[in-house]
Amino acid sequence: MVKSMVVAGVMSGTSADGVDVAICKISPALMAGGTPRIKLLGHLGLAYSKTLRTAVLGAMDADAISVAELARLNWRLGELYADAVVSAQEKFGVTVNLVGCHGQTIYHQGSPEKYLGKALRATWQIGEASVIAERLRVPVVSDFRPGDLAAGGQGAPLVPMLDYCMFRSAKVSRVLLNLGGIGNLTAIPAEAGVDGLMAFDTGPGNMVIDACMKRLYAREFDRAGAVGRTGRVLQNVVQEVLKEKYFSALPPKSCGREQFGEVFVSRFIAMCRKAGGVEDRNEDVITTATALTAASVGQAYRKFVWGHVGQAAPLSRVEFVVAGGGTKNVSLMRMLSAELEPMGVKVRLMEELGVPAQAKEAVAFALLAWLSWFDLPGNIPAATGAKRAAVLGKVTTV
Repeated sequence: MVKSMVVAGVMSGTSADGVDVAICKISPALMAGGTPRIKLLGHLGLAYSKTLRTAVLGAMDADAISVAELARLNWRLGELYADAVVSAQEKFGVTVNLVGCHGQTIYHQGSPEKYLGKALRATWQIGEASVIAERLRVPVVSDFRPGDLAAGGQGAPLVPMLDYCMFRSAKVSRVLLNLGGIGNLTAIPAEAGVDGLMAFDTGPGNMVIDACMKRLYAREFDRAGAVGRTGRVLQNVVQEVLKEKYFSALPPKSCGREQFGEVFVSRFIAMCRKAGGVEDRNEDVITTATALTAASVGQAYRKFVWGHVGQAAPLSRVEFVVAGGGTKNVSLMRMLSAELEPMGVKVRLMEELGVPAQAKEAVAFALLAWLSWFDLPGNIPAATGAKRAAVLGKVTTV
């Protein structure tokens, strides 16, 4: 029997900057055919230590890494996630009944590629669930993405289930963008059912900006977009990158460090150096990386989303709501607004809908864990391309 539970959602994303815990009360729908009710009780964000972040980044899409290193990192992250949930329980004075842990993605390949004679998809999230279950003495749902891949989907994006349950509206169309390491959006036309939803990854969010900051300034990120505010946008570079295959591919689609990791960053910096000529400046690279993220979102909206949410409808009826760490980058948010305003779209922050920008993905995995616990599907085939709605995740009990 489906019932109310207090669930901790644990999320660490492709930015690899830390872990977010969202403690939620999730209850069954009030009416038959309705969606679950989700109440956020508290959110806690904890940064990775410098050494742990270095280890995580070193494991992502690595050309070579020892099995011992991966095994130890898997268990170390399990301990970290357990610590984070314990801290959140203590901070908010609640005890959870269930944990949903996304884990740390170290490889994600959403489209089939041939390997040992067989075309297959692959994904891998680490962070040992048994450690969390033992420490918390509650069941843990983890490893959500493989269930969707096995059903023919891309394993991403999975956040659209939360978007549909919490933010769909009978009166306005909503586009919900999350700016983590990767940018991903969900478009929900007014009065749409779950099959009318569109969702996909737009391309790099903070990932390329962060990597360029690391290489050029030895900093983890561009705090508040301060460096990005000082340089020039090398438009030729932005336009050249946007011609690449991923940006024109039709949704559903997903991406990660496999497309926009270290190899891409090396090429991107080289393109900026060439375009900058004798005036080559580091700040121009950061500003151009910031502009690339904004322009990729703007292009995705024009190509795929505008018509879907009702281009003929009054433009004031489209709300564009942004969440994720990228909302702290003032330069990025200004560029994003400039991209969208010519289409009559005004950018809002997720906080205006009652959810802290940094908490959203953790809330999503609390919901997905609750659905899995009651044997309910968590993916949306219209978003991932799966052949069917599937129950996601693997359950670890104590």
